[in-house]
Amino acid sequence: MHSPNEAAAVPLTRPVTNGTFCPQAQRRFVLIAAILASALGFIDGSILAIAMPAIRVNLGASLAEAQWISNAYALTLSALILAGGAAGDRFGLRRAFVAGIALFIVASLACALAPNAVVLIAFRALQGIGAAIMVPGSLAIIAKAYPKKERGRAIGIWAAASALTTALGPVLGGLVLSAFGDGIWRAIFAVNLPLGLISIYLLLVKIPADAATEKRSLDLGGGALATLAFGALAYGLTSMSSSGEGHMAGPSIAAGAVLLVVFILFEQHQREPMIDLSLFRIGAFAGANVATFFLYFALSANLFYLPMLLIAGWGLSTAEVGFIFLPLSASIALLSGPVGQLSDRIGPRFPIACGSLIVAFAFAGLALLAHAGIHHFWTGVFPLMALMGLGMALVVSPLSTAIMTAVEDKDTGAASGINNAVSRIGGLIAVAAMGSLATWVYSTMLDTSVRPGIPGFGEPVSTGLPPELEATRLAASDMAFSAISLTTAVLCLLAAIIAWMTVSGQALPWPRPADGSSADSSRS
Repeated sequence: MHSPNEAAAVPLTRPVTNGTFCPQAQRRFVLIAAILASALGFIDGSILAIAMPAIRVNLGASLAEAQWISNAYALTLSALILAGGAAGDRFGLRRAFVAGIALFIVASLACALAPNAVVLIAFRALQGIGAAIMVPGSLAIIAKAYPKKERGRAIGIWAAASALTTALGPVLGGLVLSAFGDGIWRAIFAVNLPLGLISIYLLLVKIPADAATEKRSLDLGGGALATLAFGALAYGLTSMSSSGEGHMAGPSIAAGAVLLVVFILFEQHQREPMIDLSLFRIGAFAGANVATFFLYFALSANLFYLPMLLIAGWGLSTAEVGFIFLPLSASIALLSGPVGQLSDRIGPRFPIACGSLIVAFAFAGLALLAHAGIHHFWTGVFPLMALMGLGMALVVSPLSTAIMTAVEDKDTGAASGINNAVSRIGGLIAVAAMGSLATWVYSTMLDTSVRPGIPGFGEPVSTGLPPELEATRLAASDMAFSAISLTTAVLCLLAAIIAWMTVSGQALPWPRPADGSSADSSRS
């Protein structure tokens, strides 16, 4: 048993042992640093939805600006995450990981000081670039530091800690927002500084440097094209909800579609493409990714817009609303292991299809609840969110298994990266498209052109409205969210059908690898 001082005294040039770059005494520091770095993204992402009504009040942000506060981060992260993973191979995992964390916390501080929504959006995009390097590095550095016989336990600890921070982050954030008021949202970003600095200290002082494994191309051209393509698509979809920019929706969507085609053609002619498009010729791989897109589209849309309805519409406290993320995180943490083993025995098709149907029922229930104007959180919304958590727990691990088993062993890393990116792109498009749908339904019901001065969908009421008008506003908010939930329920149903038709229903011919769970908790 080595003391921390003895571990720190080990020179950074110590030879690799047991097939890893990190001596045994220092591996715990790798795990701690990876957990803290993962917590940055998980806490930041999950609390933001709870804090969004407060941010809108404090900065005077419109719904379109609120969408971009989320989407600017999602855009750069989803478009560049594959290039970020390649950076670890090219420059060494420790070096790339530290760079990603440093960029993330600098951008976080800038977000905390943002004077208006436009500046916050710009620094959220920068934050996403840091996350694109940091997110794939957290799990990769654990896998590289631990030998295979110890890797499964280490990844299990990392996954459990990640699930815990994802679960508790919104609850604690909601309590803080309720206790200290709207302005405290800035602390959500400022808290990233101490967590990030501790991670960087451990990585630079307590952990030896690893060697670059291969001189891979980062495909920055592909990353730039992907950013422009998905950015134009998201801008066009978001513009539909903005009366002053509605005329830009069609041209932006068309430009995004053209740029997406250019991106595909560019990738086909790259020697080392960011995305190996040939993998999509495999039916099971393509089907699993389509199901992933639909499921994470649905999940992201509901988790982004439900807090707006509950806080700005129903008038619930952020402390209460913070609990809506708890069933999802707890279910995935507790059930992913057993569900993964079940998937190995019976094949991933049944768990994915069954879980997708359960999620569809949960979102349909939310749609009916809002449509009926039943404003009960603990007896209505929370049980349905628990049902959604159960469904997603049945899906997450088998989806990863389906992706991995659909391709050759040499392509599993690329396949996992593509699936991770697809899930994030689904969230990006969901926030943009469903905001426009909600705005259209809300405006149509309320006829805001006749009744000016009424807050937009998801915007808290700053001044008192006459009781009759307030009741009409609340009914319009309910209908707008009901449209979102009903749409996403249909997409989950489609995901179940696609998974049943394309994903393998056969048991795996080999046991689950001992070096970690198949569940990709980094995107949940």
